[in-house]
Amino acid sequence: MNLLLLADPSEEAIKKYLNYSRCFLAYVNDVVVGVCVLKPIAGGMVELMNIAVSSSYQQRGIGTQLLRNIIDKVKESGEKGLEVGTGTFGYQLAFYQRQGFRVKSIDKDFFLKNYPEPIMENGVQHQDMLRLTLEF
Repeated sequence: MNLLLLADPSEEAIKKYLNYSRCFLAYVNDVVVGVCVLKPIAGGMVELMNIAVSSSYQQRGIGTQLLRNIIDKVKESGEKGLEVGTGTFGYQLAFYQRQGFRVKSIDKDFFLKNYPEPIMENGVQHQDMLRLTLEF
């Protein structure tokens, strides 16, 4: 749960989507350092609900490798693609765009409506969510 909370600050939200999802782990020397959660959604797509790497292992390419492995697994399974929701700014947006994700839509006020505490990054509050897709 601690890893999942790095990417989604709501334990309540995480518990809701875990029941309908598949989890993948990244290991370094038999220690879990990364996690990724996928949930099937309509239209033959899979939603990336959460991806996180332990703070002490970040900036080593582990998250990128985990995402690339997930992309390959989803392709192999015959799904049409991946969808993810993220903030309208910040390192997460660039992280997904480097792998080919493109903006599909904007969910106005998502973070304001769905999280009781403000989600801040570099002194700026996240308000809207971008929905990104990677179609195969």
